[in-house]
Amino acid sequence: MADGPTIQMAGQRALAGGQTMERTLAIARDLRARHPATPIVWMGYYNPIHAMGVPRFLQAAKEAGIDGLIVVDLPPEEDGELCLPARAAGLDFIRLATPTTDDARLPAVLRNSSGFVYYVSITGITGAAAPEAATVGPDVARIKAATDLPVVVGFGIRSPEAARSIAALADGAVVGSAIVARMGKGERPEAVLDFVRSLAEGVHDA
Repeated sequence: MADGPTIQMAGQRALAGGQTMERTLAIARDLRARHPATPIVWMGYYNPIHAMGVPRFLQAAKEAGIDGLIVVDLPPEEDGELCLPARAAGLDFIRLATPTTDDARLPAVLRNSSGFVYYVSITGITGAAAPEAATVGPDVARIKAATDLPVVVGFGIRSPEAARSIAALADGAVVGSAIVARMGKGERPEAVLDFVRSLAEGVHDA
């Protein structure tokens, strides 16, 4: 849907390498065992959940230590499919708001949402244009006026400086493509982790 080429290519590499839902859940279990206090959010599309079966997936996600779900292709009108069962199972269901989410649509987006609101800062695909603070700030303020949930901002954030400027306006910043791109280029895991630490420091310094 909104995946840019970096994320699309990462998905292709994962499939070619034999990645499955079961292996993804195993990674979550291992992460939870090593980092008991770190929140884990599963982000993706509904199809693999549907293929596995919602009850089975929710049970497996809880057992793996996953805290919340971002399922980008299930709108509020489909809450009965996964959102409400997930909430009943004790998992947060995190919604996306976008620059085109107007005041008439926002209440539906926020209804049944939990955990936090993920604000997509630009129209377009992941890893594309960088967000402008002058545009993001008013939109974040508008969402925060309508909910008590934290609002985090993603799309187009590529550096610690960008993460810091966005986090000064919101409750957090999401970085995906910039990290995945480094992994795709074959950077050493230690170098990628150093980059992630620099992003976290940028957010914490905001």
